[in-house]
Amino acid sequence: MIIRILGEGQYDVADHAIDKLNELDATLEAAVEKGDEASFRDALGALLDGVRTVGVAHPLDSLDESDLILPPPDATIEQVRELLAGDGLIPG
Repeated sequence: MIIRILGEGQYDVADHAIDKLNELDATLEAAVEKGDEASFRDALGALLDGVRTVGVAHPLDSLDESDLILPPPDATIEQVRELLAGDGLIPG
């Protein structure tokens, strides 16, 4: 799966790593639902760090289509709320 972090780049993420990312996504979604800015900031950082850790970065000039697009680290809670679907940012 190819995941893009807006403003940063794309990462190849193996299927076996998606479950861990879904856990981080669930934490982020809970923080957004509560409107808890501090927890939101920590959870967004953890999710993006998780992608960076388990993923392999694409070259910056790569034109591969992303399977998922995540917000940048400086996204607001309202911006992320708009992106959330029923399954969170990372479906599954």
